Amino acid sequence: MIEFVESLVRGTGLGAMYSLIAVGFVIIFRSTGVMNFAQPVFMILGTFISYTLVDAAGLPFAVAALGAVASVAAIAAATERIAMRPMVGRPPFSATLVTVGLFAAGLVVANKLFGPDVITSGDPWGLGSFCLGGTRAETGTVAGLAAPCVGGVTVGYVDIFKVVSAVVIVGALLLWLDRSRYGLAMRATAADQETAMAQGISAGTIFSLSWALAGALAACGGILLGTAPGGVAAAAALVALKALPATIIGGLDSVKGAVVGGLIVGWAEALTKTYQPDLAPWLGANFDVVMPYVLMFAVLLVSPHGLYGTKEVQRV
Repeated sequence: MIEFVESLVRGTGLGAMYSLIAVGFVIIFRSTGVMNFAQPVFMILGTFISYTLVDAAGLPFAVAALGAVASVAAIAAATERIAMRPMVGRPPFSATLVTVGLFAAGLVVANKLFGPDVITSGDPWGLGSFCLGGTRAETGTVAGLAAPCVGGVTVGYVDIFKVVSAVVIVGALLLWLDRSRYGLAMRATAADQETAMAQGISAGTIFSLSWALAGALAACGGILLGTAPGGVAAAAALVALKALPATIIGGLDSVKGAVVGGLIVGWAEALTKTYQPDLAPWLGANFDVVMPYVLMFAVLLVSPHGLYGTKEVQRV
């Protein structure tokens, strides 16, 4: 039971990170009708820039995180203006292929800028973990590590930080979309671009804003990824692609679905990593990496539009 609860805690932390990236997918898809495969690049840039600001510039973690989010948001907006704006009016499939090219080129640029080294922000406040419902062992402690938790659940403060951050960020975003002028313009553009433009809304501005928001959310996910104890390299950008099953499971046009889908994927991955090696070793090592996509196909068989996606109505 303790192992199960600890897996759920880790899965919730993973799910919170996936949810942020998945919400970015949803925002761009709703605004432009394009699936943005460049999100992983923005995520890994968030990791690297925040780490660089802490390591090289000596800034506090919170200041470095804000600087990384602002930087990646600006990069994402510039990417939309340079690479995606000429694709306006073209078929969404063509524009989506451009984002695939941006993904490939972005990984090369990230490798050149930051190198192949593995980096980690670690636990930014050095809080470690706490023992829930048990006690710390007084013997058998390994140097540099916390004493094992006996009879209880080990909960990492980093996992709590991930969940709280995701709740605050998504909550603030939803409030902004609901109350602000630009949020209303984004929702109007998502509903009907031509009608929104007839009412004086600049579609180009909304497209840039949606990419900036998606980039900021991906950067937040990358910063949270950087707190992983094992560290990350540029190849870890592929982690963001797990947010794609989360987006599809929840529904391509639903922010709520992105959050729910992210949690489902996080729990499925964590539980699979814990139990699959013993229950189904014939599936091979690292099957937890494949599990989000297996779950995505299963959901699509039952609900093609995802759990909260809007069903298309075609008139004959």
